[in-house]
Amino acid sequence: MRAAVLARRRSLSPAEVAAAAEAVTATLAELIRTSAPRLVCGYVPVGSEPGGGDLAAAVRAALTGAADLLLPVLRADNDLDWARYAGTLVPAGRGLREPDGERLGRTAVADAELIVAPALAVDRRGMRLGRGGGSYDRALARVPAGVPVVALLHDGEFVDRVPEAAHDQRVTGVITPAGGLVRL
Repeated sequence: MRAAVLARRRSLSPAEVAAAAEAVTATLAELIRTSAPRLVCGYVPVGSEPGGGDLAAAVRAALTGAADLLLPVLRADNDLDWARYAGTLVPAGRGLREPDGERLGRTAVADAELIVAPALAVDRRGMRLGRGGGSYDRALARVPAGVPVVALLHDGEFVDRVPEAAHDQRVTGVITPAGGLVRL
């Protein structure tokens, strides 16, 4: 399933990627404006991942007052550390871009009031299929029950069933370009 989703994403034209990014970002911005979280943990899309290269800036712009956005920093052990997004991203390993601020530790994700997570697919039960490294599953395991965890997807990636393992973590909602926000 991972290989098929990644191949489909690679086949998307730049115009399709841009249109999808615009749609999911607009829906996410509306969710942020209406829920007014004080702390959001997000991610920085790479390649044709939903949300596009400007996702962090769009999330930051939707936050109100003194609200903060934390972005992941991939550690050598594939776990995630977190740092505040202050408008600057620097190149990191594996083609990633990361915030250049102070590292806040692996448990910083536990203070978030909204998590925006990457996914290759999500099923109707909320099971999330990631890239297979377990980084987000470890991070999401630190999130208290009741905190919304929303995955951004392309159309066709919200499916009936994804493979799952014991360590996999669920999401509570998905955003797709055509379907908008679906709470699970």
